[in-house]
Amino acid sequence: MVVVEPASRRVMVRGSEFIGRVAAIEKVDIRSRVTGFVKRPLFNEGDTVKAGQVLFEIEPESFQATVDQQAALLAAAKADLDNANTNLSRATELIRTNATSQAQVDQRKAEQARAAAHVQQAQAALDQARINLSYTTIRSPIDGRIGRASLTQGNLVDQGTGTLATVVRDDTVHVFFGASQREVLSFRKSGQTKDAQKVTLKLADQSIYGERGAIDFLDVTVDQKTDSQTIRASFPNPDRFLQDGQTVRVLVEPESGAESIVVPAVAVAADQSGHFVLVVNADNKVEQRRVKTATSRDGFTAIAEGLKGGEFVIVLGQQRARPGAVVTPQKNATN
Repeated sequence: MVVVEPASRRVMVRGSEFIGRVAAIEKVDIRSRVTGFVKRPLFNEGDTVKAGQVLFEIEPESFQATVDQQAALLAAAKADLDNANTNLSRATELIRTNATSQAQVDQRKAEQARAAAHVQQAQAALDQARINLSYTTIRSPIDGRIGRASLTQGNLVDQGTGTLATVVRDDTVHVFFGASQREVLSFRKSGQTKDAQKVTLKLADQSIYGERGAIDFLDVTVDQKTDSQTIRASFPNPDRFLQDGQTVRVLVEPESGAESIVVPAVAVAADQSGHFVLVVNADNKVEQRRVKTATSRDGFTAIAEGLKGGEFVIVLGQQRARPGAVVTPQKNATN
């Protein structure tokens, strides 16, 4: 006895599977731009933060003192400029009555120009001091979720300290994967558009991620080491189920396809001459039928040539069936 199942017609789309890496749509490493001692972090690790929200504070006293010092120097420079303007005005009046020399007027002009330059210099130093003071308050540049703090209160930080914390925006994520030149060229020659592709993710536990994605970028260069191009797909991530850096499998297939003759994959065998199936004809005799296979998925294989719909193929007991032998077929109970 052998178990048989009829070849049927169904839509079998030809898809491809790639290894991909999840990346947050925005990711910012929070760093210090000045040197100082850190006060306690002003967030809870894992929290959602808003753009502009204060995350860290660096002790500001020395920076405030520098601002005050530069403000005083600016005031002194402005006073010198006022005095230089007055002296130049007087010299200009005196030259009209020949009470002073042109050389004296020229000297007063030079003194006025130097005083004006000193004011500009002092103003720039004050502006820089205020900028440095503003750096003692570290804010989030984006909306997102913040990870753990790498330093605690009291640590000395500077520009070389490294990342204090990382903020990611992952309500939408990118998935990057590489496709060979053969796959890219095959897609381009097919005449299909990227919008006509169904893009899904298979997770580590083999489950399918619930949100569908869309291809939105093909890199403009080819990696010479792997002869592949990087492709990017975007996926909604409303529940933050996908994490930055996570490895996934990317399934790309046409949105629709033509009907094909399909049989259970277990019915297809192969030898040195190629693929074949064992068919039970109307007289219950076994025939070996050479076939040309196409795509396979979900336990079924599409047959491009060599088989007609409705013909019965052996799915169980092939080892007991020989071409030309008469068998007692039993239909698969699942059908």
